[in-house]
Amino acid sequence: MITKEITASVREAFGKGPMRRMRAEGKTPGVVYSGGAEALALEFETKVLFRELLDIQGRNAVINLKINNGGKKSVLVKEIQTDPVKDTLYHADFLEIDLQKSSTFTVPVTYVGKAKGEDMGGFKQISKTSIELEGKPLDIPDSCTIDVSGLAIGDKITAAQIEIPEGVALISKPEMVCVSVIAP
Repeated sequence: MITKEITASVREAFGKGPMRRMRAEGKTPGVVYSGGAEALALEFETKVLFRELLDIQGRNAVINLKINNGGKKSVLVKEIQTDPVKDTLYHADFLEIDLQKSSTFTVPVTYVGKAKGEDMGGFKQISKTSIELEGKPLDIPDSCTIDVSGLAIGDKITAAQIEIPEGVALISKPEMVCVSVIAP
């Protein structure tokens, strides 16, 4: 899993006016939710936050927040709000996680190679573009890769055939077909 480090400051101001001034100064408000504990209000440098979030867009990533009060938190992106007209960051919500506890993640599946069956006139049919895995956040792979070059017409690859790292469990149904080569 990807890890990023972002610095943040504890936010003291609240309300519409102070938030507008903060955004005008190049800062973005954010909140870290901690599973029942009180939420922590933060502010981020907009350019840094935008660059880091753009880099991990659509991927599973653990963000290590370094807070100016000396605290550190490991978080996942929960929600990002953007201005629909200006396409700028408006607000970011994060969810604190325990790196030693197992969690469930949706992991993208990528397919490489050209199937033998395609050369014989068949069609590669991709049924799944992601699978569910459970494990400690840092053990979860960024993506799972399937080599389809050995598939002939009528062959298929199921979720159970995907290689996953040790310490990670498959949550998706093992008999679920991910890719197959069908006859023309």
